[in-house]
Amino acid sequence: MDLTLALRAFLRTVERGSMTAAARDLAVSQPAISKHLRNLEAQVGARLLERSARLVRPTQQGQRLYAACQPALATIDAALEDARTEAGRIEGRLRLHAPACIGAAHLHRIVAAFQAENPRVTVDLVLDNRLIDLVYEDYDLALRYGRPHGQDVVTRRLGWVRRILVAAPTYLARAGGIDAPGQIADRALVTTTSALDDRNTLVLQHGRETLSLAVRPALRTNSAEVLLAELRAGRYMGPVQHLLVAEDLAAGHLVRVLPAYEVRSTDAYLVYPSVRHMRPVVRAFTDFAVPRIRAIEGISHAG
Repeated sequence: MDLTLALRAFLRTVERGSMTAAARDLAVSQPAISKHLRNLEAQVGARLLERSARLVRPTQQGQRLYAACQPALATIDAALEDARTEAGRIEGRLRLHAPACIGAAHLHRIVAAFQAENPRVTVDLVLDNRLIDLVYEDYDLALRYGRPHGQDVVTRRLGWVRRILVAAPTYLARAGGIDAPGQIADRALVTTTSALDDRNTLVLQHGRETLSLAVRPALRTNSAEVLLAELRAGRYMGPVQHLLVAEDLAAGHLVRVLPAYEVRSTDAYLVYPSVRHMRPVVRAFTDFAVPRIRAIEGISHAG
């Protein structure tokens, strides 16, 4: 029995709650995971996992083994990567999660530039807007909007993600200009699901002044592509992350509405699990990416 492989199979099964998911993460078959687990239980002479049709959970002995082995294997992995790094190589797999807007507009370019300098690094870049569990879903890093709460993570603040009101010139020519915030309530908006609260309230800021406006979203979407298509086509106006429309603003495809006001901004963080050692590839990507993310037009260091 390869004890290291068996322990890795056990740890990933506990974290994922599923042998099938563990097999997918470790790029082996489900029967191989099952065999590793049987051999490990035979080695220690105790049942380590309780299996049901839907879930796999550790027994008390399994919980103790997981708590002892997880940091030990993480230390071994980090030491091996450190040795490779000292030999002049940054390599390995990096799993990265980010919101769709910044990921599609900017982060994938940063990943490509990092890989150009480190061609032995494989990156899984997953873009969606849900809240993930980094350990359970096996991510090394996540770019997250809003201060993380309730998870054992280490955070590195990136800045404020600015939001502004924009519209196409064709929309304003057809619907008329907007000279005061109160006029927004009469306009149909396109918006992301995160830009408004459950009561469809839009929060505008002008210096220290804050205005909360009840608005009428005609279309709510979690897709940056849909949002941009509707804005560019001139069907609606709406709030949007500045970083998503900087090029459209420069080209005149979109213009700011009420340029003296901004939609309430969101702080952004890079986070990684505190229960894991920061592997050299993760540290190298973080050092590479942070200054480039902070330099994106639309990310501010002032709240």
